[in-house]
Amino acid sequence: MLKSLTIENYALIESLHVEWNEHLNIITGETGAGKSILLGALGMLLGAKNEGQATKDLTKNCVIEATFSIEGYNLEQVFEDNDLDYESEITIRRIITPAGKSRSFVGDMPVPLTTLKELGSHLVDIHSQHQNLILSSEDFRISTLDTLAENRATKEQYTTLLAKRNALNTKYRELEAEYSAARKDEEWLRHIVEELRAAKLKENEQAETEQKLAILESADRIGEALTALRNTLDDEELGALTTLTRSQREFESIGENYPEGANIAERLKSVLAELKDISSTASDESERIEADPEQLQRLSDRLNTIYSLEMKHRAESYDDLLAKAAEFESRLASIDNSDTELRELRERIVEAENECRKIAEELRESRKGVCKRFEEHIVTMLRQLGMEDAQFVVEITPTDTFTPTGCDSVAYLFTANRTTRPAPIERIASGGELSRVMLALKAMLVEKIKLPTVIFDEIDTGVSGRIADAMGHIISSMAEGMQVIDITHLPQVASKRGAHFVVYKSEGRTNIQRLSEKERRDEIAKMLSGSEITEAARKQAKILLG
Repeated sequence: MLKSLTIENYALIESLHVEWNEHLNIITGETGAGKSILLGALGMLLGAKNEGQATKDLTKNCVIEATFSIEGYNLEQVFEDNDLDYESEITIRRIITPAGKSRSFVGDMPVPLTTLKELGSHLVDIHSQHQNLILSSEDFRISTLDTLAENRATKEQYTTLLAKRNALNTKYRELEAEYSAARKDEEWLRHIVEELRAAKLKENEQAETEQKLAILESADRIGEALTALRNTLDDEELGALTTLTRSQREFESIGENYPEGANIAERLKSVLAELKDISSTASDESERIEADPEQLQRLSDRLNTIYSLEMKHRAESYDDLLAKAAEFESRLASIDNSDTELRELRERIVEAENECRKIAEELRESRKGVCKRFEEHIVTMLRQLGMEDAQFVVEITPTDTFTPTGCDSVAYLFTANRTTRPAPIERIASGGELSRVMLALKAMLVEKIKLPTVIFDEIDTGVSGRIADAMGHIISSMAEGMQVIDITHLPQVASKRGAHFVVYKSEGRTNIQRLSEKERRDEIAKMLSGSEITEAARKQAKILLG
């Protein structure tokens, strides 16, 4: 529950601090006194965006802080999921600078706004006077049934399957668009692929061909150099091999008397081995390399073909050309296989939709299972609220459309008259009737959800007299098992047992004060008679207060 709320420098509030009752808290005050500002500050604390200028004094920060007692509400997992330390009592603080920047804390731990919203959804339910219109939202109507049906696990299963189905649908549309665009270029693409296939490009072919061509273009000069080298080495009389062989033998023969001669002979032997290898290589190369005009032309033509393809496809290199050829092959293969791929993907979509539909049917059955109890509860409470002939019916209609909430259309049908057929509540219910239906609905929901705190902001709009007194009794009975903060203009509601606060303006600033018993009696008398409090109003206030 909400133990305390402190607000500094927010809108018309300079500074205020409120200690709340753990059960019923009544808030009254004149129109324009700032009751909505109080709720706005609490909404900001629980993650609402700073839509306007929150700070009144632009030289100071706006600070909103609240302490909650949360023991016994099973919120340990929520704290663990948000990487927060759980304690039975927590303080939430939000600071907004004059520049509009926001910082939020749970205890001493900085947290993002999303965490505040997550915690807020488990701590406080704020029902504003405009929220009666939420009955026109089908998502709200379905969410109400789901809360009563306690089908969270089934909903999560459906959500997972729907996400899978939607992802497959997205992929199908993207592939279909991609293949449709590709087919427009299919004829050109097929021509390109055939041309590249005919070229029979191979890895490293360009570099190898360029090297072969360079050798052939210099074949005569290379041959002359090889012949000259062979003559230098192999001449029988003056060749280097013949001359050095004689020297080697000579040094070998004098090696016994001249130790260095043996060393020279050994070194000459090594040189001779290398020169003989060079001579052999020169001989082999002379036979291999020879001028061949026909091969020269073939290599030249092949390079021209490669160069032409590189220019045509704007390839930066031969490897880039090979990569583009592979890409063209892949695109053409995709087109050729597109019908098969789309058909297989469509089969997976149908399978996913069947799974979704099966779980959606389970959701529908769980919702139908609580409809009768829900209808009876609403009708019983409406009768307590003076609507003896009220009828309330939940109508669930299966649909073929997959929505985030399933395959159901849910309508709340209502009539306040026995002779009138029920119709969608958002079309026929008056403001006072909507208020009573929402109170009945909220009373049932908060009991199921077991929220620590619920706040009603003039939920009694549009009612008066005996009906207002009945609404007050329902609100008071709700407060027996939870904390209720009720903003009201009705003395019948304000007189119910609990803490009574009045919001007022002083020197243009919004303030709040907890009333004593005498002050409370005067406040209710004022609500009954206006600014001039009559003795009759005081007597009536005393009666209302019991």
